[in-house]
Amino acid sequence: MKAIDFTAFGDPDVLKLVEVDPPEVRQNDLLVRVHAAGVNRADLLLRTGHYGRPDFGDSRLIGLEVAGEVVAVGDGVKGFAVGDRIMGITGGGAYAELARLDYRMAMPIPHGLDYTRAAAIPEVFVTAHEALFNLGRLKPDESVLIHAAAGGVGSAAVQLAHALGARVFATADGGKLERVSALGADTPIDYKHRDFVEVVHGETNGTGVDVIVDFVGAPYFARNIECLNYGGRLVQVGLLGGGEGAAVDLERVIYRHLQILGTVMKSRTQEAKQAMVKRFRDQWLERFADGTLVPVIDSVFPLEDAAEAHRRMETNQSIGKIVLTSG
Repeated sequence: MKAIDFTAFGDPDVLKLVEVDPPEVRQNDLLVRVHAAGVNRADLLLRTGHYGRPDFGDSRLIGLEVAGEVVAVGDGVKGFAVGDRIMGITGGGAYAELARLDYRMAMPIPHGLDYTRAAAIPEVFVTAHEALFNLGRLKPDESVLIHAAAGGVGSAAVQLAHALGARVFATADGGKLERVSALGADTPIDYKHRDFVEVVHGETNGTGVDVIVDFVGAPYFARNIECLNYGGRLVQVGLLGGGEGAAVDLERVIYRHLQILGTVMKSRTQEAKQAMVKRFRDQWLERFADGTLVPVIDSVFPLEDAAEAHRRMETNQSIGKIVLTSG
């Protein structure tokens, strides 16, 4: 089969379309003919050597998010059959014509969605759901500040928080605010020209927000703490701005009863990942069929142009997901 691989770490040009052996089907596997694969920032980190060249469980090849048709199932698979249209999270190997994944990491594609839009759902919506609800414990009468709200996980988080009924503050580049607002942000904030701390305090009469979902890291850390209401929860999902040098006012943490939680899906156990997928599927999957939630797609590239897809992500100009299509 054709797949994207690389033999040395480096810039996007190291990504090449090559011929490789198709994956073997294990007991709990779905073998999927890939029609579309989501591009994630973790793919860029893998390409540049951040993780080395590990086998994440399903493949040593690149790609963590897939949508396609089931062509074979393992003996232990329940609830899926050959011919099913599925989307899901792989342990590598999504940038290929065929990919395998544990059936407990898969979900049926909601009615009315094509493969391209389906590939833009699993990784970002499952991550956003985990951050907002399982860790952040966001409630309908609370408020949330979502940073990098035009990105894949950020745009998913805005939609989920809005659908819950929470008040949504969201930071993004000024040119992306209109789109972020359309997704459900009540107070979009141009982070380049406005201080999000001042906006939050001004809009909440100084009380702050109940939950913050942050992807930036150290540059925002102290200011995030300033933004939290009593009993507030900061959920740290990414470190786009780095993690070194983060400082915190511990007295504020203690006396305001704040909680700081960190999460990254890649380092969770397989059982924990499966539970994350199930929580999202059970609560929200049908909301794509009725239009409450929508996959946000920035751009689509054919599989052989994976390097161009990575270049697009590296511009930081994208809104929503970048998707590769195959076949």
